[in-house]
Amino acid sequence: MKQYHNKATDGDVENPVPTDSALQVRGAFPILGRSINDAPLAYLDNAATTQKPQCVIDAMTRYYAAENANVHRGVHYLSSLATERYETARENISRFFGATEEAGYCTVFTSGATQGINLVAHGLKHDMQCGDEVLITQMEHHSNLVPWQLLCEATGAKLRVVPMNENGALCMEEFERLLNTRTKIVAATHVSNVLGTVNPVREICAMAKAQGAVSVIDGAQSAPHVPVNLATLGADFFGFSGHKLYGPTGIGVLFGRMEQFERMPPYQSGGNTIRTVTLEKTTFAPPPERFEAGTPHIAGAVGLDAAVAFLQSLGLSRIAAHEKALLNYATKALESIPGVRLIGDPPDMAAIRSFVMAGVHPHDIAQVLDNAGVAIRSGHHCAQPVMAFYQVPATARVSFGVYNTKADVDAFATALHTVREMFS
Repeated sequence: MKQYHNKATDGDVENPVPTDSALQVRGAFPILGRSINDAPLAYLDNAATTQKPQCVIDAMTRYYAAENANVHRGVHYLSSLATERYETARENISRFFGATEEAGYCTVFTSGATQGINLVAHGLKHDMQCGDEVLITQMEHHSNLVPWQLLCEATGAKLRVVPMNENGALCMEEFERLLNTRTKIVAATHVSNVLGTVNPVREICAMAKAQGAVSVIDGAQSAPHVPVNLATLGADFFGFSGHKLYGPTGIGVLFGRMEQFERMPPYQSGGNTIRTVTLEKTTFAPPPERFEAGTPHIAGAVGLDAAVAFLQSLGLSRIAAHEKALLNYATKALESIPGVRLIGDPPDMAAIRSFVMAGVHPHDIAQVLDNAGVAIRSGHHCAQPVMAFYQVPATARVSFGVYNTKADVDAFATALHTVREMFS
C-alpha cells in the first residue's frame, strides 16, 4: 500500500515553545488576564477564533488614530500612507506564506476563507459544463462543500467525495481512483476543523495538477498552526481567515496562481475593480484589484500584518511543536475519564481534539466547563457530514493556540471530571 505523508510543512518541529516562553506569550494577550465566573479564563476554542495580542490591537488603533484614509484613490499624505500600509501588509503576508510574485502567486484580500472559496467557485464556474467533476473530501467544512454543490447544480457538473476512515484519515487510494480526466476542480481542507487531521495536500495538489485539475485548499485551520510555503505546497488556490491567525475579524487572504486569477471574471464589481468605464462598456483591472471591490478592510489588513509579524517572531515550527505537546497531554487526560470517546485518531494531527461523553450532550459539557472558566466548542462545527459519519449529532471540541499551557489543560480535565460526576 502506498504511504502518504504530509509534506506541506517545512522546518524543524522538535523544539516547542518553552513553558516559560508560553507564559510570556500569554501575557501579550490582554483578554487572557480576565476571569470567567470567578475562575481564570482557560480559552480552548482557538479553532473557532483566536484571541488578539496587544501588538495587533495597537496596530489597528494607530491606523485609525493617526493614519486613516482611503487607499488607491487619493494623492494627499494620509491616503498615500494608508495605501503604503495596505500594500506593505499584502507584501509581508505573501512573503510569510511563500506566495510571492516570483513564485507565480497573487494575493487577494477577502473577508475570510469562506469568501475566498466562494470567489474561486464563482470564477471557475464559467469553465464548467455538464459531465465535468468536482472532487472534495468527506471531512470538509461547509464553506468548502456548499459552494461546490451550488456550482454543480448550476453547471450540471458532478460532485464526487473522497471518503475517510474511522480514524479520520483520508482514503488516498479512493482519491486516486476518483481523480480522472473529467475532474476539473479538487477542493480539500488542509487541516480538519473537527478531527485535526493534517491531509497530504502537497501530494493532493501534485496529483490534481497531473490530471489538469485546479486545486483549492482550505487553509483556515492550518495557517495559524503549521508552517505553510505555497511555493512548495503547489496549490492553485489557498485561503485562510485572519481571525483564526491572531488577527482581526472580517479579513482574510486568498492566494492564487496569477494565471488562474487572470482567467477569472470579477466576483463583485464596483470601485477599485475597474480600468475604464463608459456608459456602454467596462474593462476591469488586473488581479488583485479586480477582486477587491469597494473600500477594503484597511485596518484589518494592517492588523493581520501585525499578527503575521507576531507569529514570525515566535516561529511556526516551534508553535506547532508546542501545540502538539498540549494535544498529547490533553489526549491522555481525556482517555483517563470514563465514558469519553475520542472522535477520530488520524496519524498526523494539528491542535484539535473532538470527543463525546456517554449520556451527556456536548452542549451540556460546554456549559459546565464554561461555569469553570473553560471555553470550548460544542455542536456540529459546520461539518455535518462528519457528524453523520461518526453517527453523533454533535461533539465537544478542544483546540489549542500559542498561548495555551498545561494549566489550561488541567483546568479543562478537572471540569470534565465535574461533568462526569454531575451526570453520572
